[in-house]
Amino acid sequence: MISPDFWQGKRVLLTGHTGFKGTWMALWLENLGADVYGFGLEPETDPSLFNLLSPWSGIKSTIGDVRDAAAVEQCAAEADPEIVIHMAAQALVRRSYREPVDTVASNVMGTVNVLEALRGAKNLKVALVITSDKVYQNTDDGIAFGEDAPLGGDDPYSASKASQEIIAQSWAKSFFADRDVVIATARAGNVVGGGDFSEDRLIPDIYRALASGRNLTLRSPNATRPWQHVLDLNAGYLMYVERLASRSKDTPLALNFGPMSGPSSTVGAITNMMMTALGQDVPLDIKSSKLKEKTLLSVDATRAHEILGWAAKLDVEATVRLTADWYGAFLNGASAKDITARQLIDYGKDQ
Repeated sequence: MISPDFWQGKRVLLTGHTGFKGTWMALWLENLGADVYGFGLEPETDPSLFNLLSPWSGIKSTIGDVRDAAAVEQCAAEADPEIVIHMAAQALVRRSYREPVDTVASNVMGTVNVLEALRGAKNLKVALVITSDKVYQNTDDGIAFGEDAPLGGDDPYSASKASQEIIAQSWAKSFFADRDVVIATARAGNVVGGGDFSEDRLIPDIYRALASGRNLTLRSPNATRPWQHVLDLNAGYLMYVERLASRSKDTPLALNFGPMSGPSSTVGAITNMMMTALGQDVPLDIKSSKLKEKTLLSVDATRAHEILGWAAKLDVEATVRLTADWYGAFLNGASAKDITARQLIDYGKDQ
C-alpha cells in the first residue's frame, strides 16, 4: 500500500520526469501532494506524454541533461530534496549500439553527476536509482534472475545499467553511509502503458502502424520479456522508497520488480493481444535483427513481494487491455490528460 501521508509535502527530485515512466511518476507524485522538482531532457517524441499532460500544476520542471554536472548540481541545490528518484537514462538497447558513448555517458556519468550533486543535499533521506532487468549476466537460458545473480552486460545498454549498480553501491558506501542516507537500486524493464511514443518499442510501434496505416515490423517475435504496466511498476518504486525511509534493517538495497506468476510472454503474443484488445489488425513484417539482443529474459520479484507486500495488480492480459484502452481512446481523439488521469485514479482505488 502507498501511504499518501508519507508523500504529502515531501520535497522530491525526480530525474527523467519528461520520459514515459517519469511522466507517469510525476503525475502520481503530484496527485500525492509531493513538492516535485523534475530534471530531464526536452521530450524527444512528438507527441510526448509529458507535453500532452501540460500544463503541470505541482511540478517545478527543469530541462537539462544529466551529463551536465553543473546543471544537475544547480537543480539539486534548488530542490534540496528529501527523496530522489533517478530515472533519467538512455533507455533503448538498439540506440545503445548506434550511440554507445552517449549511452554510457548518460547512464554511468549521469548517475555519478546525480550522486555527486546529492552529497551536498543536507535533508536527503533516500535516493532510489532506477536501473534495469538487463543488469544481469544473461546466458539466454531463461532462468529468472534473483537480486544476487552476477551482474553483466553484453550490449552497451546492459553494461551501462550494470555499471550504474556498481556506482550506486560505491557512492553509498564511500560518501553516504555516515550520513544516514540510503542509496538503493530498483531493477525492472519492458514496461508498457499508455503514452509511450519511444522509438524501437513494441507498443509505440503498434500505435504508429495503426495511426499511419503502415505495416508493423517485428524483429524478434519469439523473444520473451517480463512485461508489466507502468502503474504497477511505479507503485513498486513508491512503496520501496517508503520502506527505505523507514530504516527497517531487513530492507535490501536492490530489488527486482516484475510479474509474479506465469512465464514471460513473447513479443508475438503481446502483439496479438494488443490487436485483439484494440479490435484492429495491421499486416506484419518479420525481420531478423542484425543487432544481438537476448531472446530470454525473466526476473524473480519474490523479494519485493515478501518484503514490500508488492505484486503486480495487473496480469499480462489486463496490462495489455489497459494499455490498449489508452491508445484506442487517444486514436479516437480523446484527451490524453483525461485518459491518463482516469487510469491513475482507477488504479489507485485499490491501493
